[in-house]
Amino acid sequence: MGGRAARDPRQRVALTVTYVHSVLKSALEHAVREDELPRNVARNVKAATSRPRRFRPLTATEARQFLDAARTDRLHALYELALRTGLRKGEFLGLLWEDLDLTTGTASIRRSLQRTRTGGLTHLPTKTRASERRIALPTECLHSLKEHKQQQDKERGTAGSAWQDSSPVFTTPTGRPLDPANLTRRFRSFLDRAGLRRIRFHDLRHSTATLLLEQGVDLVVIKELLGHAHIGVTAGVYAHVRLRLQRQAIDALSNALSGQDDDPDDPPTAAIVR
Repeated sequence: MGGRAARDPRQRVALTVTYVHSVLKSALEHAVREDELPRNVARNVKAATSRPRRFRPLTATEARQFLDAARTDRLHALYELALRTGLRKGEFLGLLWEDLDLTTGTASIRRSLQRTRTGGLTHLPTKTRASERRIALPTECLHSLKEHKQQQDKERGTAGSAWQDSSPVFTTPTGRPLDPANLTRRFRSFLDRAGLRRIRFHDLRHSTATLLLEQGVDLVVIKELLGHAHIGVTAGVYAHVRLRLQRQAIDALSNALSGQDDDPDDPPTAAIVR
């Protein structure tokens, strides 16, 4: 089975307990409304909450090193897209060429490629309704995707009749969809060869959001880019970044109030605060 479930047994247990508590609380609440019980005893029970996994996103310097190393890799366009847009692994593996408009520079996220127990590699709907979205593609991604398309056309010609007739953006050299587990292994190997710090593939998504926050990008924009259902999800996951930025802002204000940044030749500045 492998995968996330095998690595996070405590988190699975916590999620199961939370789910069972929610169902039981709802059932007892219905019984109270029907006068079958005097009170809902589950109200006073606090379900265990799963602790979020810690992650160490790439710094800006590490991100530049990552992109430089990726330029010579066959999956250069994939790695660049992952870091510059924050798409989930299944989302960009589920991309078809028809989902991309390289003229206007946009991508439509409509599906996710996942390996299921019964159907093998299967295209599934996106994680939530908010996950189905249209995003702007960075100029760098447009260049790398066009190069990737040319490379894929060459591989199609080399493979000949062995090429699988499909239109995923990212495939094996014979045109088959990339298996998420194989991509994870290939990613680790890439990091080791490049001498980069080993991170989880999903940490590229965290790196995107963290770097955007550090550049002052609005939380709403980041939420829409990542496809989170609610802004509270975005705010909760990246609270540590916001707190650090608040600290920097407070320190900057302290410097201003202490007169450390004063220049006697600077004219007074008018500002409107809303």
